[in-house]
Amino acid sequence: MKAQENTSIYLNSELDNGLKIIAEKVLAKERISVEDGIYLFEHGELGFLGSLANHVRTERHGDYTYFNRNFHVEPTNICVFDCKFCAYSRLLKQRDEGWELSADDIFNKVKEYDGKPVTEVHIVGGVHPKMGLMYFAELIKRIKEHRPDLHVKAFTAVELEYMCRKAKVSYEEGLTILKDHGQDSLPGGGAEIFDEELRAKICDDKCTSAEWLEIHETAHKVGMPSNATMLYGHYETYAHRIDHMNRLRDLQDKTGGFNTFIPLKFRNGNNQMSDVPEVSTMEDLKTYAISRIFLDNFSHIKAYWPMIGRSTAQMSLNFGVNDIDGTIDDSTKIYSMAGAEDKNPNLSTEELCKLIEDIGKHPIERGTLYNIINDYKGFDWAAEEATI
Repeated sequence: MKAQENTSIYLNSELDNGLKIIAEKVLAKERISVEDGIYLFEHGELGFLGSLANHVRTERHGDYTYFNRNFHVEPTNICVFDCKFCAYSRLLKQRDEGWELSADDIFNKVKEYDGKPVTEVHIVGGVHPKMGLMYFAELIKRIKEHRPDLHVKAFTAVELEYMCRKAKVSYEEGLTILKDHGQDSLPGGGAEIFDEELRAKICDDKCTSAEWLEIHETAHKVGMPSNATMLYGHYETYAHRIDHMNRLRDLQDKTGGFNTFIPLKFRNGNNQMSDVPEVSTMEDLKTYAISRIFLDNFSHIKAYWPMIGRSTAQMSLNFGVNDIDGTIDDSTKIYSMAGAEDKNPNLSTEELCKLIEDIGKHPIERGTLYNIINDYKGFDWAAEEATI
């Protein structure tokens, strides 16, 4: 009700006619156009955008805010590709600055979580020429045999394109092999920005926009859901952001296979684009809000807190976001090496719940596919501590 009232206040204020028309569409649950999306970026005041996005969020999820207990395994940062925005990867000729985990190393990292209530392992890293399709398929099989209940979310479309090309199999064949060995879903990385000219400028040598979309469409076809991302805040325009989201919206209309959309803020630390200034927190919140408004067929919008920091992630919950990822357990270096807010990304379940409740939202622990595992509203953490 509160979101509806706030939105009505904004509708009754002195908005220009274009914003009023868009707001009326949203309140009527009508799809807004590409032109509408660009107009929101160019003319929408932050309070208005937040009100409208929060209305959509509340209509869909009430005050529920999701997180999961997860950890990352990054097999290597050695990569055959040279993305200009990446501070994480090292080329083969720089391997003395990188790491390469063996299959046993990776498996042992998973075993470190035996007896802990994690529900998801996220396996993503550089594209190493010696870590191919069957290498990872056998590793996933080993992980699932050891811990069948652990959801394996693994490999960006960039990694998968290279794996399938090296193995000389189609995307459908490669993804089916991985699924048969126990992989459950795909993360959303590698999408960056879909505009082909921009992609040529920032990541020319890796998979194309069309290949990224085809791989995710194929994953949905074989029964593996996925996430989707967008790298924003570099060379792109508002039109590029909306074009990116529109391509995702079109694919979601076709397959319904995306779980969540995750805008990822460009960080300029220690990479080849360090001369590009980072956008403001206000721009972050605007991007989250318009993502929620535009992507009407995506159930969830996620703010990845290690990338933007805990306080901005908390604020985003009033700008359409209903998911802030998970506990992470200081198990990823992809964003901290590029200057992200959290250098050691690790939040306990209690800390995540308090972050959510302190802004008036309702913390829900979820599985990867958004099944509810625990409802933490009003949870007595002091009593929990006393039982340990």
